[in-house]
Amino acid sequence: MPVADLGPEIALIAGAIAALLCAMVLPQRRLGWCLAPALVALAVAALWAFAQADAARLTFSGTWALDGVTLWARGMIAVATALCLILAPRWFEQDRRHGEFYTMTLFSALGAIAMAGAADLMQLVMAVLLSSVTGYVLAAWHRDWALSVEAGMKYFLIGALANALLVIGVILVMGMAGTSDYATLKGADLSSPLALTGLALIVSGLAFKLGAVPGHAWMPDVAEGAPVPAAAFLTVVPKIGAGLALYRLVHLFPDADMLRPLIAVLSVLTMTLGNLAALWQTDVRRLIGWSSVSQSGYALMAVAVADLAPRALPSLIWFLAAYALANLTAFAIIAHLRGRTDLSDYTGLARIRPAMAAALIVAFLSLVGIPPLIGFVGKLGLFIATINGGYAWLALAAVVNTVISLFYYARVIAPMYFAAPPDDAPATLGRASGAVAMLGATALVAAGLLSGPFLAEAAGVVLP
Repeated sequence: MPVADLGPEIALIAGAIAALLCAMVLPQRRLGWCLAPALVALAVAALWAFAQADAARLTFSGTWALDGVTLWARGMIAVATALCLILAPRWFEQDRRHGEFYTMTLFSALGAIAMAGAADLMQLVMAVLLSSVTGYVLAAWHRDWALSVEAGMKYFLIGALANALLVIGVILVMGMAGTSDYATLKGADLSSPLALTGLALIVSGLAFKLGAVPGHAWMPDVAEGAPVPAAAFLTVVPKIGAGLALYRLVHLFPDADMLRPLIAVLSVLTMTLGNLAALWQTDVRRLIGWSSVSQSGYALMAVAVADLAPRALPSLIWFLAAYALANLTAFAIIAHLRGRTDLSDYTGLARIRPAMAAALIVAFLSLVGIPPLIGFVGKLGLFIATINGGYAWLALAAVVNTVISLFYYARVIAPMYFAAPPDDAPATLGRASGAVAMLGATALVAAGLLSGPFLAEAAGVVLP
């Protein structure tokens, strides 16, 4: 059994157990030390994944794919999870269950990686369930706060329905094809109505993890009600795993006639609904939540043209990386400002916290896709791949939605610079959250300027 093939995932499990043991023996004032084994585990996972960069094979009896998709999923998820966890020690300083947060987050990250690396429908189901169950706990972490409980309940109820649909879809596809193994499923005849129904249900189940229509409704509530480190994690990490898992699914069934139009329609509905809903938000965290819904629609553009355009997969990877970095930067700023969420809390911020205001503008402009930021490169790649794949109308809809998104980001940016600041400067959480925000903003600019060579080499091999 090639245990070393799953070295990064084993490192995450070891780190989760180590963090839990630390939480059991440390006094409450020292629970922040649980961050150390968690970060070590994430670093080991990322380095181990990098060491397997040249691997291109199916492993563990064909249930796990070691390829370019898995490599990038491991790397992006490890980095994103680490940035979220760095926000946690000060945020949960007074929480006596603080140490368990690191364990739960590492297991949730493991579920997201397993989604992207799944080469078997049953493993896909297990990965989605692992990511979902841990996500419910993270969303409702502040169980004495009504908004957090509401976020967790909505996430759980929508997740229960979506996961049930996913399981039914997997059963239908397995029943019609006679196997759950991707290598055997590839090229199988799935033209029967039952098989096509199964595929549609699997897409619906993964749309929940992606935060796309019809499983999107949890995202703004979680963004508003979950603890900021958990909200940052849940709006980013599961999306990376689900986006790449969906790409792998379309890659598996290139001849399923209904699959691409279905995803293209979901893409337009998701980005349009997310942008229109964000226009009316007065809570910055809900605004970012609806913005995250719209970003899921952009990710689906690359999924719709999987294998139809050479740049589809590199563009998807680059876009997910850009989205993750910008979203984490925005949440790091909210954490640094001690969770302030009302629009009025950001009035005059540029005069009292100029660095945070500048970082938030960089994050928002990257989410819009303004050059030379990394978000521009990601969206440009998506537009080109979508047009080359024969879905020009989808690219046009995305351009219109990009223009719409400018308006709600401007509702935050304009008062920061043109309105008078409050008498007292807002308190901050600590140096770590500020450092994450500034690091994220710097990376958004630097990666945008240096991204040219990356796009040609990003993807690698896709199995099976």
